[in-house]
Amino acid sequence: MKDIEDISSIKIFVDEFYALVQNDTLIGPIFNNVITSWDTHLEKMYAFWNAALFGVPGFKGNLFAKHAPLHLEPQHFKRWLELFNETIDRNFDGPMAADTKTRAGLMAVMFQNKIARTGGDASRTIV
Repeated sequence: MKDIEDISSIKIFVDEFYALVQNDTLIGPIFNNVITSWDTHLEKMYAFWNAALFGVPGFKGNLFAKHAPLHLEPQHFKRWLELFNETIDRNFDGPMAADTKTRAGLMAVMFQNKIARTGGDASRTIV
């Protein structure tokens, strides 16, 4: 298997991962109830991961503000990470693949902590 190398690699894991999310019995309904256009969402996720992994400008948005009001609980983050890591492991191997999983894990922890401290209110600022 190859490592994650560029935007084409990102599109592979984002597309596969979100296909799993959409059909997952635990987290699928949460995402399906708020995402009105999966194509638009996927484009944003390509830009997010391209910026996060390769420093390519183009992502605009506040991920926490979008997720805060969804009433996510630890089991949702756990499932999200399981699906994400399985997708990466199924398609890639190497330092960038490992880094991508690490970044996703850190993001999940950060979101959980911020949700716990704000009660899911995205308008509250944590310094």
